[in-house]
Amino acid sequence: MKIPELFKEKAECGKPVFSLEVFPPKRKSNINSIYDAVEQLKVTDPDFISVTYGAGGNIADNSTCDIAANIKKRYGIETVAHLTCINSTREDVKVMIERFKNSNIENVMALRGDIVPGEEIKREFAHANELAIEIQRKCHDDLEILGACYPEGHYESKNLEEDIQNLKYKIGAGAKVLISQLFFDNVKFYGFFSRLRDAGINVPVAAGIMPVVKSTQIERTVQLSGASLPHGFTEMVARYEYSPESLYEAGIEYAVTQCRDLIEHGVEGVHIYTMNDPDVAIKVHEGIKDLL
Repeated sequence: MKIPELFKEKAECGKPVFSLEVFPPKRKSNINSIYDAVEQLKVTDPDFISVTYGAGGNIADNSTCDIAANIKKRYGIETVAHLTCINSTREDVKVMIERFKNSNIENVMALRGDIVPGEEIKREFAHANELAIEIQRKCHDDLEILGACYPEGHYESKNLEEDIQNLKYKIGAGAKVLISQLFFDNVKFYGFFSRLRDAGINVPVAAGIMPVVKSTQIERTVQLSGASLPHGFTEMVARYEYSPESLYEAGIEYAVTQCRDLIEHGVEGVHIYTMNDPDVAIKVHEGIKDLL
């Protein structure tokens, strides 16, 4: 099923889309570990699962396509396959698009990708909107395009105004649904969403939420996402800094509170970054399922 149609159906019912994100196991890990996780995650009855693109974007050993196709086939759950372009040539992208189409994948998340130190940058694509245009050119209506957005602005943008303008380019290039980078302050998301609508960006937007249940996650999470940490979050971390079990439960509660507030304010979708930890995602779902 095409994801824009899914959002439309849910909106007509007055309910949000509930989705999950998983990532391929590391090269030396057993590929079945991802299916073991999905086997547990299916109890949450997600509307779709997105599968991230392998680090570095190397198509030679990238398992995103196979994982997305197998989840759809084995569990009957719709999938979104991520595709990055900063480390890809046009030929690489052509190959991946054909793999997606031949694997019955209907939805692709078009991303620039992170610049990884030591990894070669191909420079044939500079931005996600260029990748979206290429997907449109190669596929027409075979693949639906989703894009990423950043409630506090992309870390490389001068300001939020510039980032929203770049989003308009992405929408113009064919992206019909946006999934946000993770954030911890709902007020910032509401302000961002309002500015999107004022700018004429009217596609559905799913709020990306990552439950933080370990102190070791925090620094890396902020570094990668650029998300600010509100007082309530930092207070929680300080209170349970030396109690891993308490921090685990508090992190889940914080995510549940975020999600409930978002849904009660009419958010169109909630997208949980699972970090391949089904227990955490299941606990968050348990805390919001009455609203789904």
